[in-house]
Amino acid sequence: MNITLKRTDEQVELVKAMASRNRDVAYAAQVALAEFIGPVLAEVINNAPTISNLFTSLQFNADDNPSIPLDLYHDIFDEDYIKVYSQSVAGGLPTNYVQPTAAELKFTTYSLDSAVSFDRKYASRSRLDVVGKTFTRVAQEVLLKQERTSANLLFTAAANASTGTSGVTAANRHIFRTAQNERFLLDDLNKLFTKAKRINASFVGGTPSGARRGVTDLLVSPEVVESIRAMAYNPVNTKAPNGAAPHNQTDGITLTDNVRSQIFSQSGLTEFYGVSIMEVLEMGVGKRFNTVFDTVAGTTEYLDHGSTTASSAFDGATEQVIIGLDRSRDALVRAIAVDSDSGSEFNLVADDQFSSRQQRIGYYGSLEEGRMVLDNRAIVGLIM
Repeated sequence: MNITLKRTDEQVELVKAMASRNRDVAYAAQVALAEFIGPVLAEVINNAPTISNLFTSLQFNADDNPSIPLDLYHDIFDEDYIKVYSQSVAGGLPTNYVQPTAAELKFTTYSLDSAVSFDRKYASRSRLDVVGKTFTRVAQEVLLKQERTSANLLFTAAANASTGTSGVTAANRHIFRTAQNERFLLDDLNKLFTKAKRINASFVGGTPSGARRGVTDLLVSPEVVESIRAMAYNPVNTKAPNGAAPHNQTDGITLTDNVRSQIFSQSGLTEFYGVSIMEVLEMGVGKRFNTVFDTVAGTTEYLDHGSTTASSAFDGATEQVIIGLDRSRDALVRAIAVDSDSGSEFNLVADDQFSSRQQRIGYYGSLEEGRMVLDNRAIVGLIM
């Protein structure tokens, strides 16, 4: 990410004016730049390829007391209550609220902010590169906070997600183990599709009309992407032609030439089998988001592959989680406040705390948001 100011005459003069000895002129120039850059930063933050932007934005007036009518966002299955995961503070432990389906959910919002400053001499010398880097830092800091907050919420909801009316067991949890250790195979993705279909029955328990919900996105570690690339030259079957487990080289079956060629030609791998692949460096054994899942999962047991009874707890030291999402439904919601004056989601203002002796120019930026998982049936996963 890099925010660059074009070196036009107008912008050069505006940046120079920020260093004027006339305090009124300098402050007016700083305010003018803030009004110009604020919407740009909002656009950059909202379009960054991050976990936080997997959430659907729901705008509300900054002076409003927002709420969500849950019955319009949730199909009714066999129960009169649904689970909503939310946070009261940025990065806090998500809380599971059990709400009546006809209720209005009053959600809590929090502020994410950043404050930066630079030496006044850079403005007087028209160093647009320094000014641009300053605003880049603002966007990066807000994105980092959004990413941590979103991951805490998403992985907590995934760890506890279950569907069924016969009580919470390992069999009706949304996460199960892969077929082989240290390998992600087509069979695993195929079974994940089936799992997503089964937990997304219609409100009467039958086949839903319209779009068939399933898995649209996968959040994976670099090791999982490596395993997908390896399908271009390794066997992928989990059964021999006679139905038994493969046990020799003659039992090995590869992908079709067409699919293998696609994997060869796109080593970056943004899509596989119609599912968008998001490679997340914080996922994987020993990494931050894997540790979050390990912590919130605790002693929760998940099915071993191919079993309907055998299960065990997640081991963060040797296992990693893969998250599948259905973004065709509005299950992940980000409520964002919009300034009534500027109409922008991100509020950037000139920071007037610096005196003339300090010779610094500062900016303060913030946004107000709240994140929720309204329906954890949109979340499935694998343990590898």
